[in-house]
Amino acid sequence: MPVEEDLLPLSALLHRHGLPHRVIEEGGRQVLLVQGQDNAEQVSQLYERWRAGELEITLRKAPAASRPPRARFDWRTAPVMLGLIAASVGVFLLVYVFGYAQVLAALTFPHIMPRDGQPLAASIDGQYWRLVTPAFLHFGWLHIAFNCLWLWELGRRVERVIGHVNTLLLCLVIALVCNVSQFVYSGTILFGGMSGVVYGLLGFAWIAALLQPRWSAMRPMQAVLVVMLGWLLVCMVGLVEALGFGRIANAAHLAGLLSGIALGALFGLVARLGDDSRPDAQV
Repeated sequence: MPVEEDLLPLSALLHRHGLPHRVIEEGGRQVLLVQGQDNAEQVSQLYERWRAGELEITLRKAPAASRPPRARFDWRTAPVMLGLIAASVGVFLLVYVFGYAQVLAALTFPHIMPRDGQPLAASIDGQYWRLVTPAFLHFGWLHIAFNCLWLWELGRRVERVIGHVNTLLLCLVIALVCNVSQFVYSGTILFGGMSGVVYGLLGFAWIAALLQPRWSAMRPMQAVLVVMLGWLLVCMVGLVEALGFGRIANAAHLAGLLSGIALGALFGLVARLGDDSRPDAQV
């Protein structure tokens, strides 16, 4: 074939018919190499039909590789986590930006009333929400920012697996355990934050996913486990306070982690036993 002849359409046709071939230049001409006499005869026939105009070959530009769709933010997958984050941010703005000290006084545990410039603990007197509400108190921008980020990262995974109602009850129980534990440990001081709930979600997701393989979607990454457990250890040995970052509610953190582990073990075992008790499906 002449060297100036464009054989690209013919090559496409041969590929379409499953005929392996190779085009080389030899002695100022193009030579089409095929394997076997049968293939050579078939290629020759296709070439003659193509030259005679009996076959029309249209080359179309390959479509550009489509970009993977961007992950859409869908609040409906984790409304409980968004609600907890919104409540925490709202309380923080009311207390520390707009100066509504009465909001702080309404959420502490125990009921702390200032007298002569000093905090005075009073009975909660039936105000049982105070057992939970210190979780919504935060004492700095970094404090609330990190807690909300971890709450979203861990909590949304848990919520997608065990559902909205179970997640809400789980967070309330963990918050109650954290607050009571911190009060028993430290007495009448001002404490708060979602850190205990975050550690509870970490422990829950870690253990529940180990016991129930179907819940692997909420298993925290190994790096997250190492970082958070390492931070807990650093706080408990007093290094953070020694560096001047303020007092840390270590009792709440530890109680949150342990209660999350216990609840994760309970939920995971119940779910696994439920799977084992189901009859095998028949096809």
